[in-house]
Amino acid sequence: MTAGPAPVTVRLRRAGRGPAPLRVLLLHGLAGGANVWDDYLGLADHGHELWAAELPWRAEAVPDWPRQSPAHWTAQAMARVPGGPDVVVAHSFGAAALLALLDGQGVPAADLAPAGVDAFTWHGLRGVVLVSPFYRADPGQFDWETISYYLNGFDRILADGLRVRSGGRIVGELRQEMALKVRERIGPYGWTGFFDTYLRTPYLDTRRLAGPCLVIGGADDFAAFPADSEALGAALPDATVKILGDCGHFAMIERAAEFAALTDSFLTAAATRTRPGRGGGRPTPNQHAREQF
Repeated sequence: MTAGPAPVTVRLRRAGRGPAPLRVLLLHGLAGGANVWDDYLGLADHGHELWAAELPWRAEAVPDWPRQSPAHWTAQAMARVPGGPDVVVAHSFGAAALLALLDGQGVPAADLAPAGVDAFTWHGLRGVVLVSPFYRADPGQFDWETISYYLNGFDRILADGLRVRSGGRIVGELRQEMALKVRERIGPYGWTGFFDTYLRTPYLDTRRLAGPCLVIGGADDFAAFPADSEALGAALPDATVKILGDCGHFAMIERAAEFAALTDSFLTAAATRTRPGRGGGRPTPNQHAREQF
């Protein structure tokens, strides 16, 4: 029997420079891939190690990935960075999955941070960057109209992603046909996995996410609205929110230079902070060989 694709792979995309580079992990969103970071990789000028994950909700959509929680797969990606990441940069659904992991949603009890230990300390993080995150502060903000918007307009959101990632080369009926094919690959379970994670965001205990956060949103984003970024920034104890004008859901592509400047500045500050020890002496997984392009 031929083995299927690995649900999670992580590869080193940029080697570090200097005496103590940070290990930075990049997480993509639903129906995306590690290549969504290519423009940023071409502009990043900070000397830190950059690792990019291919997650099971990527464009090729690993079958049955929703049988495990998004937090589970995010933990798998973090475990594949030798020594564990110092900073995680997560986009869209990847950001929601990271927040779920930090909050302990869908995580085995043995992997939960003990009472009184904040999530950043437990996971050994010096900071996170959340790009176009999905977040609502109040369960009452979800109604039937919201469900209809994300269900019946899902192909429109996917089509806009194809437009941005193709640099406008995929247009018209072809783009719509491709969006519908991507929607079929994601399937009802994949969509439900996304929306269930979104529905749970009002229940995040953001007080436990006490480390430095940079939240970057797009003023024209009609998938993860800029109001989501603003609300998340207000809920987090230590967050800076940047809403980029003339920008939709893919700041790392649409406003690549500004995105790189913001992210690089955040990493420079993170490098001055001591990496927190993991709670309760919990070891950092480091059993995976480095994979390089």
